[in-house]
Amino acid sequence: MNSTVLLYSLQEKYADAFAKNFSIVLLAVIIISINGMFVFIFFRRSVFHSDPRYILYIHLVMNDMLMVFISVVLFVMTFAWHNVPVPLCVLFLLITSATHRNTPLTLAGMAVERYIAVCKPLHHHQICTVRWTYILISLIWSVGVLPGLADIFLLLINGSLALFITYCTPVTLYNTPNHAELSKIMNGIYSSVVWLILVYTYCQVLVKAKRSSTNKSSAKKAQSTILLHGAQLLLCMLSYITPVLDKMYAPLVTEQQKKINFFNYLLTNILPRLLTPLIYGVRDKQFYNHIKALISCKLSVVNVDPAKQ
Repeated sequence: MNSTVLLYSLQEKYADAFAKNFSIVLLAVIIISINGMFVFIFFRRSVFHSDPRYILYIHLVMNDMLMVFISVVLFVMTFAWHNVPVPLCVLFLLITSATHRNTPLTLAGMAVERYIAVCKPLHHHQICTVRWTYILISLIWSVGVLPGLADIFLLLINGSLALFITYCTPVTLYNTPNHAELSKIMNGIYSSVVWLILVYTYCQVLVKAKRSSTNKSSAKKAQSTILLHGAQLLLCMLSYITPVLDKMYAPLVTEQQKKINFFNYLLTNILPRLLTPLIYGVRDKQFYNHIKALISCKLSVVNVDPAKQ
């Protein structure tokens, strides 16, 4: 009887693990495929290469692709690999940490670019050049990687760096009180700065749009666009509250906690990366027209090939 119960529990455990990994990998493939289409269109059409807005947007897309890929690899590793070399784990966590913070920072940069374009149109071509856009992207990566490097520095100081680790997660590797305090401080600073930039620039854009609008419809359109951008940033910054939610549900039973952590991971890390490129890419006329052309071209090839055979 006991052996039967044990066998059933093991089967249920493996089935649950397979379902979680399958759903996560499937979502990752969908997200990377959609984002890959935007990247393909960007590099194929030179018209996008000279516009800072599109350069920042494609940086956002490629950053999210890298974040999703590494994040899913780490998720699968927690089930399939329980003896991970610490240097490899540190590298993965550093990339994940940087890409997590790059998304809100890039959105803040895009907000500043729109603010200059709408509120300071005479200075836009002087300030928002391709050269300065790539300098901004370099600055975003420099700022985004700082918290990850600080975590590694604290790990070396504490002298707790082993050769292997059971689970490659920030909670497992960076488990000292100093790391917890550092995470709170960094998340607070990043969230505050990004939200201040967002609120200031988009309020200025909204006021400018209302003042310069000749009818209510154009002002309403500008307002809806700003609200969508704010919602996009809110979705991306959900990842900042993940540690807080994990601590809130820590007293629950282990199985319940695992299920909540899984849905928390989906909600705060994976799903926002599916919505963010669509909010910008599909609503943009140039990207939308190129997507339609690309899809219609693919469909025509599929329809023509059987006829030739």
